[in-house]
Amino acid sequence: MKSALSAIVLLSLAAPAAAQTPSDWRTPDPENILVVETNKGRIIVEMEPNVAPAHVERYRTLARKGFYDGLEFFRVIEGFMDQTGDPQNNGTGGSDLPDLEAEFPFRRGASVPFVEAAKLPADNAVPQATEVGFVGVVPVRSAPSMQMMISVDGKAPAWGLFCQGVMGAARSNNPNSANSQFFFMRGPYASLDGQYTAWGRVISGQDVVVAIKTGEPVAPPRDVMKSVKVLADIPAAQRPKIQVMDTRGPAFKALIDKARGADGRVDPCAIEIPAKIG
Repeated sequence: MKSALSAIVLLSLAAPAAAQTPSDWRTPDPENILVVETNKGRIIVEMEPNVAPAHVERYRTLARKGFYDGLEFFRVIEGFMDQTGDPQNNGTGGSDLPDLEAEFPFRRGASVPFVEAAKLPADNAVPQATEVGFVGVVPVRSAPSMQMMISVDGKAPAWGLFCQGVMGAARSNNPNSANSQFFFMRGPYASLDGQYTAWGRVISGQDVVVAIKTGEPVAPPRDVMKSVKVLADIPAAQRPKIQVMDTRGPAFKALIDKARGADGRVDPCAIEIPAKIG
């Protein structure tokens, strides 16, 4: 974040028995994959334009310019997040592109591939009934789908949940001030839900995320992003081969059911989304 920020689905390489059919897996769009090479190892992120299209386009654009290559992890808090993406490496800088409008909440229409995991009653945090689930690999909480039928635009408000591995857009106190900085969630941090834009999630390398040197600010020497590339820009012969369990399939439904409590509720941060990286 620029001056204030103050959490990832753990992606398992081991698929459950129910996931052993090809139809349970999908190959992500290489335009929506960032390959982040750090001095501690590789992190692979799947961006989700259905949740935050402007932010995804921004990070893709800057990656293609080489903007992120060599930038440091300057603010890293154990159990919370790793912040980077600032050319000043101190939380005050950004790119020469205009700041972005917040994409929390985003408007979820029927065309958005939302996979419901559970319905939640109103509570102290959200004073209305909601649904929790996934849009791709991003955990999401949303107003009920029925609300689409009565809204002017045929959509319902929804927002990303800051589970471990989720990617967040760093900003100042102004909600519309995100620019180039972002953060990797080391663990769940529900107080960010609905307050920051979530735009993707780590699908490989969460172990690297939690291995980044901590500090607020981080003392030198700092860990760095050696390069950040869009998968589509890497020569085909050199690309990692990626498959992710399709959250719309029966194998993933089995994972949701396994995580369901006696009251029918599901904590999306407790559900692992398997990925295969070759």
